[in-house]
Amino acid sequence: MKNSARDIRSEAPRQARWWTPDAHADRRPFLDGRVKIRSFVRKFFEDEGFTEVECGLLQGAPCAETHLHGFATERVRADGRRETLWLPTSPELQAKRLLAAGEAKIYDLARAFRNREESPLHASEFTMLEWYRAHAPYEEVIADTLAIIRGAAEAVGAQHLVHKGREAAWAAAEVRLTLAEAFGRFAGIDLLRFVTADGAADRDGFAAMAQAAGVRIAADDTWSDVFTRVMAEKVEPALDPARLTVLYEYPAPEAALARRTPHDARVAERFEVYACGVELANGFGELTDAAEQRTRWIAAMAEKKRLYGEDYPVDEDFLSALELVPPSSGVALGFDRLVMLCTGASRIGQVIWTPLA
Repeated sequence: MKNSARDIRSEAPRQARWWTPDAHADRRPFLDGRVKIRSFVRKFFEDEGFTEVECGLLQGAPCAETHLHGFATERVRADGRRETLWLPTSPELQAKRLLAAGEAKIYDLARAFRNREESPLHASEFTMLEWYRAHAPYEEVIADTLAIIRGAAEAVGAQHLVHKGREAAWAAAEVRLTLAEAFGRFAGIDLLRFVTADGAADRDGFAAMAQAAGVRIAADDTWSDVFTRVMAEKVEPALDPARLTVLYEYPAPEAALARRTPHDARVAERFEVYACGVELANGFGELTDAAEQRTRWIAAMAEKKRLYGEDYPVDEDFLSALELVPPSSGVALGFDRLVMLCTGASRIGQVIWTPLA
């Protein structure tokens, strides 16, 4: 007779669950660090005159990005009508509605949800620290980001940020590189040679130079795929793990929700911050042109459909709100990752109070 599911479970090797007293005791120092860092973050934004907001978790579309995947759910209306809603991959789409409404300086320690993500640095449910400054250049939110990382480390008494045996001196001056500088220095690629002022990209020329640099390229790789491969194989491994690094001025095809820079239309006001080889934050001088955002959204969903066989509807309400958003800058910072690096945790589940099994 076949074993029942109950029998099979009882015969499987027993592993300590996070909620067993011994396992929880092992995690408790990391969680204590989380509490201290959360308190520091709130004090930082209070001192800066920000308002803490709580963006809703149900929305008409989860995101406008090709490689992010949402969790779908179903709303049943009072009259029985059914509609698909999603949990957010970040609070961005809701937070920008608040900017449209007139909020000027806001932050959210938000719950975020992403499918297809599971690793020591990824969780399906996690905390995203996201903040926005209206009428501020993105240099201001870069400064915010560095101050938050350094202040978080100081809040727990960390001498260094730590991950996988790598240590970053958070108090040392950060390294700043444009993407063009990083690609030239670490891969020998003239990145902006393959981008035009209208944002068009020369995929074949870029792929040929990437192959010459030793990066394996598939025949069906897009420009974005080639960019990602060079980043993963040449650029990110070469970043100094011992110092905070700011990569900025991403090429226009990788602008996501960032606006173009005024001095060079081939690049966008997008930046990322790395420490110990880990990406901690992704920030933008925010795109507020609703027509361009619609074009990018449609293109991203077409690529998502090609790659994954699924797409998300255009959030028309968000695009309407975007027309009222003033020039703004914002950042999404992985709060759990920040806690990991400040406390020395090796897995994201160690710093989440109730991690998904």
